[in-house]
Amino acid sequence: MFDKLDSLEQRYEELSALIADPAVINDRERWQQYVKAHAELDEVVAAYREYKKVRRGIQEAKELLAEKLEPDFREMVEQELEELKEKEGEMERRLKILLLPRDPNDEKNVIMEIRAGTGGEEAALFASDLFRMYTRYAERQGWRTELMSTSYTDLGGIKEVIFLIEGRGAYSRLKFESGVHRVQRIPVTESGGRIHTSAATVAVLPEAEEVDVEINPNDLRIDVFCSTGPGGQSVNTTQSAVRITHLPTGIVVSCQDEKSQHKNKDKAMRVLRARLLDRLQQEQQEKLASARRSMVGSGDRSERIRTYNFPQSRVTDHRIGLTTHRLPEVLMGNLDEIIEALVTTDQAQRLQQVH
Repeated sequence: MFDKLDSLEQRYEELSALIADPAVINDRERWQQYVKAHAELDEVVAAYREYKKVRRGIQEAKELLAEKLEPDFREMVEQELEELKEKEGEMERRLKILLLPRDPNDEKNVIMEIRAGTGGEEAALFASDLFRMYTRYAERQGWRTELMSTSYTDLGGIKEVIFLIEGRGAYSRLKFESGVHRVQRIPVTESGGRIHTSAATVAVLPEAEEVDVEINPNDLRIDVFCSTGPGGQSVNTTQSAVRITHLPTGIVVSCQDEKSQHKNKDKAMRVLRARLLDRLQQEQQEKLASARRSMVGSGDRSERIRTYNFPQSRVTDHRIGLTTHRLPEVLMGNLDEIIEALVTTDQAQRLQQVH
């Protein structure tokens, strides 16, 4: 482990020199490449340097204790040594986590898709709640959201919404949200006051760059049509809505929220690229199915991952057995407790697999 950390620190120093080199600065593309690589090493190098500082402190304390000391001073040094040893253990665990293989998608933006599942109108209203929850979480993180496509019901629920979340590390934080989200509450449409169970599915896709997925224009069928709103009425009379069908896979993407056909086509292509990348990754992961099943982020869209119980103000994540009685705060986008627990569990599982 320490040989690897030494080599990473050496590479970090080399990159620091390169990004300060005038010849490199004049080559914009190369400079950006080095800056990105430098930033990716920041956290692990800073942690390693802190670890080495702690190790030096331990050595100095041991050397002091080997000398003849006043009792009070000896007690103080012994206490400091205990604290440094504890910190050393914590930092070793952190370095092991930082050295785990990184998900290449972690720094990517996210395309999130939420669809109403079983439960009719109530499921559509719950899908709307989830959409609001994730957009508020994005706001808390300082990320930008952009609506790609929406389909509403007459009561204001959402049949389907596709939106982009732009921000560093967005995928690393949201990738465990894919799956079936279940709600238990008395629907507004229920006159008898009975608790119903409804569901919505969430899919979290890393946004794909053009270099990630090659799309042959001959593989696409592009149709244009008039946008429609709730109930099917025409929103405008121009054919601005776009439907793209990827013929080899049968994937269909429609976007109609923009008044410009060009903008709708651009958004539809971004969603299509993300879905094609996701399909490619799902196929690769299926080859490692036995390993995947034990992981928190198995990516199985049919898996029931979380229940939101309104009568008990309870949210339960079934994968890690986490329950919190802060339902209103969670729906307001305060997801940190749940997401941190998922990330930590995933790291622990991967550390076990390494050893």
